[in-house]
Amino acid sequence: MSKRCEVCGKGPMFGRNISHAHNVTRRVFYPNVQAVRVYNDARQVVKAKVCTKCLKAGKVRRA
Repeated sequence: MSKRCEVCGKGPMFGRNISHAHNVTRRVFYPNVQAVRVYNDARQVVKAKVCTKCLKAGKVRRA
């Protein structure tokens, strides 16, 4: 499953875990992407992968 929002394009971000002993390892922050049924421009119901921030902001209309 792709971890990218189809509305805003938000995708994985990269960072580092740093322990108390300052051991540094790489890590990935994934966006909260949900597979939802939404209306497209032609008023048809399609499935899309949308982040929860776009859902909460009302950028898509759920079917």
